[in-house]
Amino acid sequence: MKKFPIVIFFFIAACSTSKQIIQTPLIPQNIPVTGKIFASLYQQRAAEYRALCLQAFNIARLRVDESLQTTGKRKAIITDIDETVLDNSPYEVHQTLQGKDYEPTSWYQWTAMSKADTVPGAPAFLKYAASRGITIFYITNRDEKEREGTLLNLQKFNLPNADNTHLILRQGISSKESRRQQVAAAHDIILLLGDNLADFSSLFDKKSMAEREQNTDSLASAFGKKFIVIPNPVYGDWESTLYKYSNTLTSSQKDSVIKSSLKGY
Repeated sequence: MKKFPIVIFFFIAACSTSKQIIQTPLIPQNIPVTGKIFASLYQQRAAEYRALCLQAFNIARLRVDESLQTTGKRKAIITDIDETVLDNSPYEVHQTLQGKDYEPTSWYQWTAMSKADTVPGAPAFLKYAASRGITIFYITNRDEKEREGTLLNLQKFNLPNADNTHLILRQGISSKESRRQQVAAAHDIILLLGDNLADFSSLFDKKSMAEREQNTDSLASAFGKKFIVIPNPVYGDWESTLYKYSNTLTSSQKDSVIKSSLKGY
């Protein structure tokens, strides 16, 4: 059945970016308000989400200032892109309103549009770090076919080092460890920014929930010091680990897994 959603227009602002007009379809009556929609709503509308992002980048700025007191190799920051620099919540909303989850084809269509806004505080922080002589590397698990759209999206906000040299895409495997080591060979990595723990260390690559928790505790002192986590309530390995990283579960099977993972009384 075709849906004819009503659209409304409103203005949203991202830190240090110009205001953009965003078209937001109202949820059709036959589409339930799911967890993905509610999480996307939090990301788009909660001042608390914005505050958490600003808090993270404020701490990152302090770490940049501290790093300037030391000398050695050229200093660099490694950052993830999705939900760390660019906000893809409109894609999640678009998919959910169609009763769909993530799909490679629709995702490639979205990134080719170069329409993602920025995560609050990200542009201002990256520009500040660059102004202090620190090089920015964007290590992402976007595919090579997304290079052009990704660069255009980053360049639209005049983000530093938004070029082919500093954009390091996935080459076969999702683990970012070898790419981090590639940067570390010639640079002193003062900070890593990400929304997913695998953005920081191979200790979190495809690990179980228990291993993720244990490794998080073992690296407790690094969070806020070298690892800066940006909140992402919508998706990530925190969700994938519930499904044991399976890509074959149906929506109803995922629903059962989620319900069995919750605590109540």
